[in-house]
Amino acid sequence: MKDLNSALAENEADATEAFLKSLPELKAGETFQFACHPEVPCFNACCSDLTLMLTPYDALRLRRALGVSPADLINHFASRLEAPDTGFPMLHLKMREERQKRCPFVSPEGCKIYGDRPGACRTYPLGRATKLDDDGAVIEQFFVVREPHCQGFEETRDWSSAGWLTDQDLAVYNRFNDRYMFLMALTRGKGVGLSPKQIQMVWLAQYLPDEFRNLIGKMGIFNLVEVDAARQERIMADEEETLLFGLDWLELVFFGRQERLRRRRHDI
Repeated sequence: MKDLNSALAENEADATEAFLKSLPELKAGETFQFACHPEVPCFNACCSDLTLMLTPYDALRLRRALGVSPADLINHFASRLEAPDTGFPMLHLKMREERQKRCPFVSPEGCKIYGDRPGACRTYPLGRATKLDDDGAVIEQFFVVREPHCQGFEETRDWSSAGWLTDQDLAVYNRFNDRYMFLMALTRGKGVGLSPKQIQMVWLAQYLPDEFRNLIGKMGIFNLVEVDAARQERIMADEEETLLFGLDWLELVFFGRQERLRRRRHDI
């Protein structure tokens, strides 16, 4: 029998896929009209009762905005789930324990962590679906999410999908998130989920950067791979660089991929 968290994750994944397929696709060259600001009558209405998964990069930005540790983020703002088909860990943002189930960061003036809000919040009112082509490149599809309460579509600002992504500063979010989803796709392609040890390695490398840095030192990981001194310094000082190295490392040790990180020795 599946545990509650696995069942929840599976239900959410199935519901998300079905939901996207039910929406009108925004094809290349097409536009939509939308704006969201305090003068729109439904302002903040979309920030309640959310099913919002936090990717590793989402969690990094959120922790930085709040000034909290990974443990504090999990204890106070999120709960941990594992993807049922792969075992990959994810975080689920907790809503407030109230009837409206509002986001913990919404206020009458808007989002209190707006500059570091998660990628899913930035993408809305678009839905973004991705898949990989035969060469491993990301293919995007966009869908317009028109919720009944939303009056932002009555605004006159015109957007293409590319224009919206640029305006919402999504490039860096998609860069990190697509890499994480790529790892999940590789695992799914093997038909075998991660082992408990592998799940913990992903958790350390992507959600606990300080502990991963400690692991790098204890295991002497830099002695096992080709990483120049300048990048080593960045990895140990900058969380984004730590996450990227973690992704490279996971691709190498799980799948033997050396496109981004090469072995220095025969065995790791």
